[in-house]
Amino acid sequence: MENKNVLSFSFTIVAIILGVTLFKQFDFESLTFKNTGLAIVYMITFGFSIYFLVKNSGKRVEK
Repeated sequence: MENKNVLSFSFTIVAIILGVTLFKQFDFESLTFKNTGLAIVYMITFGFSIYFLVKNSGKRVEK
């Protein structure tokens, strides 16, 4: 049970850092990313972390 909490916390930190980084790299005037290749890698990792956060949130059972 504690291992899932640590894993959830880790994915939360990763999602926050990548979300902020993607927001900073996005150019709102031209609607493009400053570094497209790196942004794609960030988006994949961000999606992966959000997926596991949502997947693990449904499995929590209180005793």
